[in-house]
Amino acid sequence: MSKIAVIGAGKWGSALAYAFSQNNEVVITSRTPRELENFVSLENALTCKYIIITVPAQQISSWLQYNFKFTGQKVLVASKGIEAKTGKFLNEIYNDYIPQENIAFLSGPSFAVEVIQSLPTALVVNSTNLELADEFASMFPEFIKGYSSDDVIGAEIAGAYKNVIAIAAGICEGLKLGKNAAAALTSRGLVEMERFGRSYGAKEETFLGLSGAGDLFLTASSTMSRNFRVGLGIAAGKSQEDILQELGEVAEGIGTAYALYEIATKNDLYLPIAKEVYEMLEGKSPQASLKDLLSK
Repeated sequence: MSKIAVIGAGKWGSALAYAFSQNNEVVITSRTPRELENFVSLENALTCKYIIITVPAQQISSWLQYNFKFTGQKVLVASKGIEAKTGKFLNEIYNDYIPQENIAFLSGPSFAVEVIQSLPTALVVNSTNLELADEFASMFPEFIKGYSSDDVIGAEIAGAYKNVIAIAAGICEGLKLGKNAAAALTSRGLVEMERFGRSYGAKEETFLGLSGAGDLFLTASSTMSRNFRVGLGIAAGKSQEDILQELGEVAEGIGTAYALYEIATKNDLYLPIAKEVYEMLEGKSPQASLKDLLSK
């Protein structure tokens, strides 16, 4: 048994703590103390050999700067997104604090509510150090099939981009555009994120597998997805502030939509769905966005 610390005690962090505790000794911590079994201080958690971090993408730079100290730990990043204010991918942010050989990134279809019920899924651990990826994958419980990959940037882009497509899918559902439109949107969304990934050297098979298509199909088809619910709110004419207040949780697709828009503008990239999601978050009507998408 390995001793693992999960940093972040939200739904996803709690689900991962439950999953990894099937075969390992697991402790958990968060910014605010909670009455949870095996809850420890951050200082205690950082002494563990293995660490799983679920801190949201838009908060991770600040958290690492003021809270993290590298002492040789092996780290699995279990959050997804692109930093809105800088356009940095998570691996770029973590690179300033943790050597590449000590860090891996989790991807694949994984709603927290199903993981904590021990329902089966398959996930991918991505790292430039395949031995580390295999090591983390071997710690999964029997209801999670683990795979390893060295395509860190592909998994990161897929995991971040699918949340933006999920917002669009929620809008599609909220406008009652039908199953044909939903299928068309999701499939074109997959093409768009793969094309974006290719510009960064990502592998095509990453987008056709669990990290890409698998996670996208899950997130863009269910109200269990926070980003899908953001889209439902936009379709209902609600403001971004009201949507987030009702949600009560972080929706990574919002920050990622802003990041993708800035990256696309700066590099003259064609990201039609991501662009329309950004513009709807900025107040453009969904009907106008639909018209523009259909005309492209």
